[in-house]
Amino acid sequence: MSKTESEAEQVADTPRLPFPPVVLGIAGCSGSGKTTLASELAYALGGIHFHLDNYYRDLGHMPYSERIQQNFDDPAMIESPLLAAHVAALARGETIERPLYDFSTYTRALGRTEQVTAGAFLVVEGLFALFYPELLPLYNLRVYIDTPDELCYERRLKRDIEQRGRTPESVRRQYEATVRPASEKFVRPSAVNADLQVDGTGALDWKVERVLTELRSRGLQVGVE
Repeated sequence: MSKTESEAEQVADTPRLPFPPVVLGIAGCSGSGKTTLASELAYALGGIHFHLDNYYRDLGHMPYSERIQQNFDDPAMIESPLLAAHVAALARGETIERPLYDFSTYTRALGRTEQVTAGAFLVVEGLFALFYPELLPLYNLRVYIDTPDELCYERRLKRDIEQRGRTPESVRRQYEATVRPASEKFVRPSAVNADLQVDGTGALDWKVERVLTELRSRGLQVGVE
């Protein structure tokens, strides 16, 4: 048996906890379309889109010149124990105080949080949503969006130029230096943890329907239009 097959069996044997809210985990590489899919699913299901980006570690102890040199495509940059504790609390129907992250300073808002309460559906989304072992048992459905690297890069290039004022050359350098290596090392291998893999090149409506169909087949979409 290969290592991949062994890991897949271990994940399949991970106990699933019967929490009241239905919790979905959605992962994929940068530019895969995961954020768009998660947002659309949350809207369709009347649930909450819960992004991992709020849980980046506070770098306030570093000089700014050092903060900007950090590799934010490394899963170690996210405070995964706090993330898992908060997702578990939401899955129990509890309310949490989610940190607020300021990406202009790479710090958390001092003394400020955002109160979050899960509804019937919680859509957890991010690069590493299927990477952290402590998150896996909390999901009722794990989804990985499989998108070719070339398309991921095209989408990231367009987004960073139009929305973040980046130059094409700076986007290319960052993609080659940190984004692509992290995708190959951490994100793409986490697909083995998925219950469902969705083709990232497909139309959004088709991808949403694929997930909704899987939810219905598992009896997890009862009462949802």
